[in-house]
Amino acid sequence: MQETKVAEFFHPGNSSIQIPLSASPVSAGKPADADSQVDQLVDLNELLITNPTASFFVRVEGNSMMPGIHPGDICIVNKALDPLPNSIVIAILDGEFLVKRYIVRDGRPYLMADNPLFKNTIDLEKYANAEIWGVVTWVIHALPGR
Repeated sequence: MQETKVAEFFHPGNSSIQIPLSASPVSAGKPADADSQVDQLVDLNELLITNPTASFFVRVEGNSMMPGIHPGDICIVNKALDPLPNSIVIAILDGEFLVKRYIVRDGRPYLMADNPLFKNTIDLEKYANAEIWGVVTWVIHALPGR
């Protein structure tokens, strides 16, 4: 098992690509009538990036955040947000970037993996150089077979 770390950083830039959004929602339950009408155009930057100057894309490696974040996934990170308990964050521990869940126990901040095979909890107060770098707002990953 490999600890989940940040592998690459990207900045979203100022590009705009509009993609058609279907007028009909797709059912995750019983089948719904098919409709191929386009209701509107969606710009993924407008949908996913709330603060362009403070937002970054990061590619992750490792599997400590599975099942939600997989190796190779891209996280969209907002550096302007303060983490709330249970947020997924990018943290810097002694110069190393990590992706972890931010938790608070008895008023103390901790980081932990989502993968139950990773049992260690990281006490941020035990590190000389610990920083929450940003909050993950979205995760992009390919579905199996892609």
